[in-house]
Amino acid sequence: MEKAINRQRVLLDHLRSSNNYESSLSASGCLARDRAACADDVVIVAAYRTPICKSKRGGFKDTPADDLLAPVLKALIEKTNLDPKEVGDIVVGSTLAPGSQRASECRMAAFYAETVPIRIVNRKCSSGLQAVVDVAASIKAGFYEIGIGAGLESMTVNSRAWVGDVNPKVKNFLKAQDCLLPMGVTSENVAHYFGVTRQEQDQAAVDSHRKAAAATASGRFNDEIISVATKIVDPKTGHEKPIMVSVDDGIRPNTSLADLGRLKAVFKEDGTTTAGNSSQVSDGAGAVLLMKRSVAMCKGLPILGIFRTFAVVGVDPAIMGIGPAVAIPAAVKAAGLELQDIDLFEINEAFASQFAYCCKKLELDPQKINVNGGAIAIGHPLGATGARCVATLLHEMKRRGRKCRLGMVSMCVGILPPLYLLIAMFGKVDSNNLLSKDS
Repeated sequence: MEKAINRQRVLLDHLRSSNNYESSLSASGCLARDRAACADDVVIVAAYRTPICKSKRGGFKDTPADDLLAPVLKALIEKTNLDPKEVGDIVVGSTLAPGSQRASECRMAAFYAETVPIRIVNRKCSSGLQAVVDVAASIKAGFYEIGIGAGLESMTVNSRAWVGDVNPKVKNFLKAQDCLLPMGVTSENVAHYFGVTRQEQDQAAVDSHRKAAAATASGRFNDEIISVATKIVDPKTGHEKPIMVSVDDGIRPNTSLADLGRLKAVFKEDGTTTAGNSSQVSDGAGAVLLMKRSVAMCKGLPILGIFRTFAVVGVDPAIMGIGPAVAIPAAVKAAGLELQDIDLFEINEAFASQFAYCCKKLELDPQKINVNGGAIAIGHPLGATGARCVATLLHEMKRRGRKCRLGMVSMCVGILPPLYLLIAMFGKVDSNNLLSKDS
């Protein structure tokens, strides 16, 4: 009984909406018992993304990278009526482009206020998520009150090739060599070491496309997607045709096990990782507007979610895809919660092998995971996916109302440690300060 009461108290601390509690938050903001909702909470008031399009052949194949980021940054400002000069910093996650070049492109995309600083962060596939985390941490530390965390990737424009020579000392260190493994090889390693079958992987891919197609058809992505006016260039004639891109173009509603079963393995002769059960190579951008709760309340802005905690853990680079299976329990424990307390998960589908393994290892409820599909269907523009996942999660939590209180984003990160983010929705509190039935 005492354990149940304590657990309910922890949940209440995450969901309480009173502003009269002034707490001294730790830098990590992890311990629920030290924190109740207060004016200094870091909240998310808006989160948008572009459609995600197939690299080199989709709707953004002729779109410069800065023209992907600009529409979502503009939407954050216009839809919240925010004075852009109030933004303390813009942090953009990006993976493939040279840092200085991408920084200049992002500077051009953030054209609305020359006084607003901007910088780039690169944490491989979680770069967009790390950008959100960095902004949240800066607001929590008191460096500024309003910031934007974003993500951007044009895999059409920027290749994944290694630039320059590899240090010859690498051959003397096995783990260093593992850091150079193609991601598809790490997927094969996960499937082999943990017994993830081809059938399980293909089924995960079918499910991803089915859920994403249903979400698109029912309009569930409408609130998070910002349409982009761009162009398509005919490669033969050079003729430019103006278009408006409004939907993700990589989703295949009719994907079946039979179709996927005919595809050959890509990374290993007798392997199980195929083009059909891997994330898509994509172009896109996303952006998230964060601020102190007191500022949001003063401006009368709706609160989509509260930033609660994040952490990062390391795993063997040869099986980097298992990261969420290690990171999610650590995050939940750090927040003083249990896995069953999380109502929704966005787990990046880098490869079906690692996605299926993590879900099985953690014994997660399938009804809580990637309910609108994931990167296998929607696409994975590396630096943008973290921001995309935050937008998708928060808008789905908003649709579900008070019954959906806590959500988590988790990603494996190339050769780097996995990163995850925990976001909480408000819960209804009854007069006895206990969670009510519909909270």
